[in-house]
Amino acid sequence: MPAREPLRALLLLLLLLLLGSARAAGAESSPHLPPPKDVKVYSYNFHSLLRWSPVEVDRGLVLYTVHFKTGAFNQWVDMNCTHISQTECSFPWSLKKRRWTVFLRVRAELGQVTSAWVETDEFVAERDTTIGPPKVNSVTASSDSLLIRVTPPFGPEAGDFLQYHVSYWENATSTTKKEMETSNALFKIRNLKESTLYCFRVHVELMTRLSSQLLGQQSAPECSRTTISEATRAGYIISVLLLILLFLILVLVGLFFLWKHRKTLKYWSWPPLQIPSHFEEYLNDPSMPGLEGLAHHAEDDPDALSVSSCKDGSQACSSGLDGQPHSHSISSESDVT
Repeated sequence: MPAREPLRALLLLLLLLLLGSARAAGAESSPHLPPPKDVKVYSYNFHSLLRWSPVEVDRGLVLYTVHFKTGAFNQWVDMNCTHISQTECSFPWSLKKRRWTVFLRVRAELGQVTSAWVETDEFVAERDTTIGPPKVNSVTASSDSLLIRVTPPFGPEAGDFLQYHVSYWENATSTTKKEMETSNALFKIRNLKESTLYCFRVHVELMTRLSSQLLGQQSAPECSRTTISEATRAGYIISVLLLILLFLILVLVGLFFLWKHRKTLKYWSWPPLQIPSHFEEYLNDPSMPGLEGLAHHAEDDPDALSVSSCKDGSQACSSGLDGQPHSHSISSESDVT
């Protein structure tokens, strides 16, 4: 009898294990809990994660569990994302190898009820990741070139080879673009026009030991203006000095012209006075009686002003009763009073 007790205990343990396996098998999949949808691997600059759409239920909190396996080791392994409420799971450090072939699966869990597993297609980071644009750190402009320093979007590994593709154009003629390639993060765009605005874009091409090529995204356009060369700057300075010298020469010539022709200019500016016609007639014929009467009248009454009227072209003026020309006198204030 005592020898049968260990046997009974062993049989009981085996029975419990079978019941646990049956329960586990029953909990492996349930038609009442739908599986996650839109299960995809997102990878940017070799930072990868698994995402899916949440499972909607009437009540309760749905959790998720993620497993992975590689092409070399065909066994599902926990991904450190067990019973999580988030709908994404980042790759662990053990899956950071770019050349590994990786498979992933996820399921939903609600208490003891679980959904069916949803598996992804194979994922190879070196083939399926998205490479972003490089970062432009600095642009140094000269009269005929742009010196550009960039930083790669990720840290290259041993055996990787990065090729930078640069497209540039004049901002005024954006349709005409030129291309250049370089493997250096510090490069120069040459043979540019001085004092001209140029724009450029850069993207990376990853070439690995397996001869695979992966093109990255282009950077946003950046623009910089080339400077003026020393020769052009000296030419501008000489031109300005010559213009100033020419202006001074013209001013001196103008002053000399004014001084030389000052009399003529004065004559044009102030023309000679015109002698009144009756004075001119008197000078031509001093015996004219009109002016004599004017002179006698002025002697008799020095404070009066006489105005004689004569018809043009006649020899005699209209006379008063005394036979003298009519005159209109304007007396001074002393005579009026």
